[in-house]
Amino acid sequence: MAKLRFEVSIDFFRLAMATLAIDTEGVDSDIYRALGFKELGKGAVGTPRILSLLSSLLEKSVQLNETESETVNFKDNVAIFHGLRVPTISIRNYIDRIFKYAACSPSCFLVAYVYVDRFVQQTDVHLTSLNVHRLLITSVLVAIKFIDDAFFNNAYYARVGGVTTAELNSLEMSFLFSLDFRLQVTVNTFQRYCSQLQKETSDIHQIERLIRACGIKDSWPSKSDTQRAPTISR
Repeated sequence: MAKLRFEVSIDFFRLAMATLAIDTEGVDSDIYRALGFKELGKGAVGTPRILSLLSSLLEKSVQLNETESETVNFKDNVAIFHGLRVPTISIRNYIDRIFKYAACSPSCFLVAYVYVDRFVQQTDVHLTSLNVHRLLITSVLVAIKFIDDAFFNNAYYARVGGVTTAELNSLEMSFLFSLDFRLQVTVNTFQRYCSQLQKETSDIHQIERLIRACGIKDSWPSKSDTQRAPTISR
């Protein structure tokens, strides 16, 4: 019975992918280009700016949550994403690795960001260093299947993400059901998240210019510490 439910849900997911693919033609071209979507298509050589922005936001979210967890006991509502130990690879290097080997379009990472934000709101999970990597590989996997024309099987993405195929299958199913299979990302939603990322970067640059103008150094946190995540930091 469990196998049948799995196969039915996968068929439903494939139907959703075939009928609800995102159309990014209506997205503001300046913002789209600024995040590295215009110049870099699927399989292109180079690093789109979305990768560094996303990693910075996630790192800041994890840092804020783990600092807060010292005084507040967070409950892990989706234990399957909670690892036993912190991965040795950083969030930034992990995102770069996924982009390098997954051969997906840069837009997948923005859509994955939308999915993680929905997941966090739906489950009230707090991003930590013990769950962020699993959420990343799972959300990117789902985004690839949803918006890209071609993709590898789960066994391949499991190797990329450093998990077993069985584990990634379970993570994918848990993620999909937590989202209620709500995978469609409209043009307006896509542009709103693009603008959000762009605004975060502009705010960060203003803070850095102020720090340099005031000659403040050691008493201030580093660049990565000053970056703030929007709704995803829970």
